[in-house]
Amino acid sequence: MNSAVIDVVGIGNAIVDVIAHADARFIEGQGLAPGAMTLIDAERADSLYRAMGPAIESSGGSAGNTMAGIASLGGKGAYIGKLRDDLLGAVFRHDITAIGVRFATPAATAGPGTARCLILVTADGQRTMATYLGACVELGPEDIDPALIAAARITYLEGYLFDPPRAQEAFRAAAAIAHGAGQQVALSLSDPFCVGRHRAAFRDLVASEVDILFANEAEICSLYETDEFATAAAAVQGHVAVAALTRSAKGSVVFADGATYSVAAVPVARVVDTTGAGDLYAAGFLYGLTQGLSLPTCGAVGSLCAAEIISHVGARPEVALHQLVAKAGLV
Repeated sequence: MNSAVIDVVGIGNAIVDVIAHADARFIEGQGLAPGAMTLIDAERADSLYRAMGPAIESSGGSAGNTMAGIASLGGKGAYIGKLRDDLLGAVFRHDITAIGVRFATPAATAGPGTARCLILVTADGQRTMATYLGACVELGPEDIDPALIAAARITYLEGYLFDPPRAQEAFRAAAAIAHGAGQQVALSLSDPFCVGRHRAAFRDLVASEVDILFANEAEICSLYETDEFATAAAAVQGHVAVAALTRSAKGSVVFADGATYSVAAVPVARVVDTTGAGDLYAAGFLYGLTQGLSLPTCGAVGSLCAAEIISHVGARPEVALHQLVAKAGLV
């Protein structure tokens, strides 16, 4: 790669999203947990797709969405994720590179197909996800590009990727390279059920490798096994340099160096689809950090990006985020 510094490199599940509207009865009938992500196999993915209503397909994946946000803000981004050399893989690679994100991870030539996430959106904007990980489970330390990680100011790890067994090795390998190069590591907890499946490993990673942590209320409470947000927030302080904890309509709270910053949510006329809200909050926050903005301003940029994404269907920005941020006077 060239010597240009990357603002953020994201490592995550390279997934194509399939988004459809649904009601609570359909979600219950399919045996899915409302508002959560459920892992499914290829056969289940096929049957659920047949049962869904009309759908919109777009490249997604949590870290992929964050990198799309970074690019829309005008930042320099890169991505690492595992695809298969199939149609969906070609779609994903085209979409992410077309928006200006560097993506050079080689596609697998055998094994499971490219991952897909079937997303059911209810009238209140809540999303219920059923994910077939496919080729994502193959990502391992050998897919980590040392030069790319070393050149990135921040390496951003997607918590969902903890489910494939070798991904944790890849995370630790990337974190070691980043810290060895004097760079920072950020982690999104992604999902409270994912945290529950790997709580001990997450806690160890947070305490030993993570500089910047993103989590929503349910995720941080799951990490520290409490129903009280204040208890969980107190527990994470001291383990990371910066913790940005989102609370939906209540905004977010940022903890760093003993200081606490409360950030208001940006109001929207109507919540259409919450898919990607946390991903785009992270994009705004990380972009702000790489531009040297204050932590409260980073949170404000994140809130603005999240507000844009929940105002329409899909987890990729529909307008140029750098224009929104400039109009708001945040940069």
